[in-house]
Amino acid sequence: MKQLISCLALMVLSVSLMAQAPKSPEKGVTYGAGTTADQAIPVQEMDAKMVDNKFSGKVKGKVVEVCQEKGCWMKLEKENGEKLMVKFKDYAFFMPKNLAGKEVVLEGDATVKEISVKQQRHYAEDAGKSKEEIKKITEPKREVIFMASGVLVL
Repeated sequence: MKQLISCLALMVLSVSLMAQAPKSPEKGVTYGAGTTADQAIPVQEMDAKMVDNKFSGKVKGKVVEVCQEKGCWMKLEKENGEKLMVKFKDYAFFMPKNLAGKEVVLEGDATVKEISVKQQRHYAEDAGKSKEEIKKITEPKREVIFMASGVLVL
């Protein structure tokens, strides 16, 4: 009887823990290797500082989208309406899925790459886009990909 009561109590506790809303990432929390805000430039200035389609350093900006599957990528808002795709070095860490709307600092490297139709559709799926939106992706595109080794929530 004691085992049955213990088992039931454990099940109730497990269900109640899973039902709690995820915490919003707090200011000062770091991910990956971590970083600081020192010498971070606004994401809008990064393109002008790229040399041979490459950039190394820190950028800061507002998160507008996060992979809703695992938090394995995110996008930062740029002034011109474009978004900067951010991935995480060696797939070693992930972002909270509720990070959108927060300001962050990224440290790492950016390069211009061609993104296949298949990969674009995969990202759209991860972002929760509709099937109609996904079907509209029909051509590869070139875009800047930022490979972050560390992220700081501002």
